[in-house]
Amino acid sequence: MDIERIFNTTKPIIGVVHLLPLPASARWGGNLKAVIERAEQEATALAAGGVDGIIVENFFDAPFTKERVDPAVVSAMTLIVDRIFNLVTVPIGINVLRNDGCSAMAIAHCVGAAFIRVNVLTGVMATDQGLIEGSANQLLRYRRELGSDVAILADVLVKHARPLANQNLTIAVKDTIGRGLADGVIISGLATGSPPTREDLELATAAAGATPVFIGSGADWENIGQLMETADGAIVASSLKRGGDLTEPIDPLRVSQLVEAANTSPAISN
Repeated sequence: MDIERIFNTTKPIIGVVHLLPLPASARWGGNLKAVIERAEQEATALAAGGVDGIIVENFFDAPFTKERVDPAVVSAMTLIVDRIFNLVTVPIGINVLRNDGCSAMAIAHCVGAAFIRVNVLTGVMATDQGLIEGSANQLLRYRRELGSDVAILADVLVKHARPLANQNLTIAVKDTIGRGLADGVIISGLATGSPPTREDLELATAAAGATPVFIGSGADWENIGQLMETADGAIVASSLKRGGDLTEPIDPLRVSQLVEAANTSPAISN
């Protein structure tokens, strides 16, 4: 994965747009216009704050399906991401929760998104949705069928889950890259808003070799410099919300604060 080609920087900060509940989800409110307007506002705030990329995900659709989402979710996300493309110039990615990599790939390919995030690409994870099995074979074959060059960023030992078999991070990273063919890997803490340990990041980067390693949770303006010393990029959500509250919209001041802290840290500025 050529990070600099996609993000125009070697250590990108990727902000997250958490979509309000979409059609067919348990908390769907019946007003797609409101969902679109919130997404447009948040994407604009992230871009104005200086992020290097944006990832859009159906975060508030919980409780999630394990794999294939309803077609209405795919349709809504395609429409929303296309609208966001008209407002920002930074690269955009897709994450269809909980683990619908093929739908994410389809959306990304059709709208011209640069990358997708897949929670479980290899292995088997016990989650609150039940057992989720890796989808690498299906997803990689589907990307080839589409003739797509959309990059696949895959979580390793994803948060809010426990592996059924091997828990060795080094082996899991190597399997995700060597056997799952991930273009980049994501390392998170145990839950949303919890950062990975420095030790885990060091183990992951050593195992990944030339494949980029992204921080998947817990980055904020206070720790971003230290975390980026041992990672190739960060996906940031919780700390960019008003008051750090996940249910609140993006706070432009928090975005600027985090980006400034990242850009002035030795890990990025050098």
